[in-house]
Amino acid sequence: MHKRKATDQVRIRAAKREDIEDISGLVNDAFRPERFFTDGDRTSPQKIAALFEKGKFVLAEDAGTIIGCVYIELRGERGYFGLLAVDPQRQRDGLGSRLIELAENDCRAAGCRVMDLTTVNLRTELHGYYKKRGYVEDGTLPFPKDQHPPKVPCHLVKMTKSLVAQ
Repeated sequence: MHKRKATDQVRIRAAKREDIEDISGLVNDAFRPERFFTDGDRTSPQKIAALFEKGKFVLAEDAGTIIGCVYIELRGERGYFGLLAVDPQRQRDGLGSRLIELAENDCRAAGCRVMDLTTVNLRTELHGYYKKRGYVEDGTLPFPKDQHPPKVPCHLVKMTKSLVAQ
C-alpha cells in the first residue's frame, strides 16, 4: 500500500503581491532559529515587496494556507534561490526539497547553467542540508547590512550547484 506523504495534498503556485504579508510571516516563523545570533525578524513586507521587482516567489499551500515558499531570481546563466521557508510544523516532510527542486527546474528551463544560494556560516546544519542536495561551498560574503546587526561575528557562505547534466 502506498504511504501518503505529507506533501501529497500540497498545491504549488506563483505568489502574487497580495501574498506579501503571508510570505513575510512564514519566513520569519521559519527563520526563528537565527535568533541566537541576531535580534528581530528575518524580513519584512517591504523587503519581500522589493524582491518581487527582481524575481519571484513560489508558494506551497495546503487547504489555502501558505506552508512553504522559495524566492527565485534569474541572473543570466546563473539562477539564485533564497528565503526557502517551510512552516515549522511541516518541516522534515520533504517540502523544502520539493521547493528546491522546483527552483532548480525553473532556472534550468530559463537557460541557467548554475544555481547559487547563501547561508549564514553559523547555521552549520544548513551546509549539510544543501551539500546532500549537490551544493558545494564557493566563497563568502559579508553579513548583509540591511539585516539586524548580528550579536556575534558572522558572514554568508556562498554555495553553488551545476544545473547542467554531467
